[in-house]
Amino acid sequence: MIQQFIRRLISPFLSRFSKKWRLVIVEGDSLPDKIPQRVLVLARDGHEDWCVGMRCPCGCQKLIELMLIPEASPRWTLMTDSKGRPTLKPSVWLKAGCRSHFWLRNGQVEWCRDSDQA
Repeated sequence: MIQQFIRRLISPFLSRFSKKWRLVIVEGDSLPDKIPQRVLVLARDGHEDWCVGMRCPCGCQKLIELMLIPEASPRWTLMTDSKGRPTLKPSVWLKAGCRSHFWLRNGQVEWCRDSDQA
């Protein structure tokens, strides 16, 4: 409880001034076993983007996998800016565990007010 409160208090400050998230592309339709912090991994098979994976930015280390293929529901859209920084749409909302709710925009995490991390 105290750890979550401290994380909630300092996470917005740290994400604003810390290193931006970067995009790493791997070949195939599944994610690697290990994903480092602040890295969004895109699994691409040929020309088709399958999914992205990341560690939860709250620090709980939960692996988050988001589907990108048109047939999936729910499905996310991945975009990059001119510097290659990733943006995901819609927001990411974990309904269990740490209950993080955030946007990843231009390589930066923006916490939503209803998140336990905001």
